[in-house]
Amino acid sequence: MNNNILEGKKHIHFIGIGGSGMYPLAQILHAKGYYLTGSDNNETETLDAVRAMGIPVFVGQRAENIEDADLIVHTAAIMADNPELIASKESGVPVLERSELLGIVTSWYENAICVSGTHGKTTTSSMITQILYTENIDISAFIGGKLPCIGGSGRAGSSDILVCEACEFVDTFLKLYPDTSVILNIDADHLDYFKTLDNIICSFRKFAVKTSKTLIVNAEDANTMKAVEGIENKNMITFGLSEKCDYYAENIRKVSGTQTCYTLMYKKEKLADITLNVPGEHNIINSVAAAAAAHNAGASPEFITKGLMEFGGAKRRFEIIGKEKGITIADDYAHHPAEISVTLNAAMQMGYKNVWAVFQPFTFSRTSMLIDDFASSLSVADKVVLTNIMGSREKNTYNIFTKDLADKIDNCIYFDKDKKAVQTNECKQADFDTITDYICKNASDGDLVITLGCGDVYKVAKSIYKKLTDK
Repeated sequence: MNNNILEGKKHIHFIGIGGSGMYPLAQILHAKGYYLTGSDNNETETLDAVRAMGIPVFVGQRAENIEDADLIVHTAAIMADNPELIASKESGVPVLERSELLGIVTSWYENAICVSGTHGKTTTSSMITQILYTENIDISAFIGGKLPCIGGSGRAGSSDILVCEACEFVDTFLKLYPDTSVILNIDADHLDYFKTLDNIICSFRKFAVKTSKTLIVNAEDANTMKAVEGIENKNMITFGLSEKCDYYAENIRKVSGTQTCYTLMYKKEKLADITLNVPGEHNIINSVAAAAAAHNAGASPEFITKGLMEFGGAKRRFEIIGKEKGITIADDYAHHPAEISVTLNAAMQMGYKNVWAVFQPFTFSRTSMLIDDFASSLSVADKVVLTNIMGSREKNTYNIFTKDLADKIDNCIYFDKDKKAVQTNECKQADFDTITDYICKNASDGDLVITLGCGDVYKVAKSIYKKLTDK
């Protein structure tokens, strides 16, 4: 990759500018003074935010959208037959996949803190950003979810520190230039690409080897420790929940449904008293990892405490949409069985009468390959409602349908073409309005309804809240 490809470029066009990996890049490059345009297929809140920055956005992807651009960027989700992508490749203008541009951006910084792991990347990246930003360090950030304190998911600062979410999907994180790498955990995911867990572990090892300075790793995750075993010439820092780690949580106390307190320890000495306002043991681990990375980057114990206390969660990470008629509505990005399991287990411990999980399966390959794990993790909830599978970049060559998952889960509802709640007929016509109506009629005072998935299922949470509040 030519890291000088941006030299002399003035107009950059983003195909799929509303994507979670494109929006923060747009924020950074816009702040750096580039003229941007973009396109996407659907109107979203993110597109509203992009337009508010003064960036023109086309809805619908057509060849003429790329006019006058001297660099074109696209997401990996754009299909090869997309007319805008075809026109881009025929135009003679340089074309980059999003991860290639992100790799170039990471090379600009002396301390690129790249946060990896199968789960928890966005939350941990957000926590690190919140701590450093709270300490008035003028950081740059690339996060997969919106963080209120920076007004979005991307930020261009003047310091030499970049906090960057590093995704393993199709090995994209191997295009980054990490100075400090955090590895939170390694699980079986993206098996359509990696095929086996061993291949995923091998990919994370390559990422670790590529790190120039410091590795911050979960000492209690066996796959992570296997990935970094024998790696030399790096500063190795460990985190977890036991004193065998460099950074760990001690004296953990649950204060309320969402609030937890603990003592943050560093090499068996007290570093700080932490109050965490996001639920679940997984977020305790995420916060210890974030504290380790921020402390290593120069954050003081005082601002580690302040930043984590003020952290209310990234958007779409157990985000409370509202409460109406005694029903709490939340939304979460969880889309892998392990993520769903920790999210629902946390929810089940919060004292609700019933926990409703509204899940949108994402990609046919993941649904097919992990179907039993999905069934097990979703069964944690009291009641489950499924949408159609969101295929995204895939075609359904796996012959997998919502019915196949629903059949494996007790107390599970989905909808047939007549929009009746069923558990038997193939689901092809389910829609968000039908699910909204069903939840509003059947959920009751004291219940939690949480939408789960990385697609657009968040619209259901907002629709439910709107319908409940409609007088």
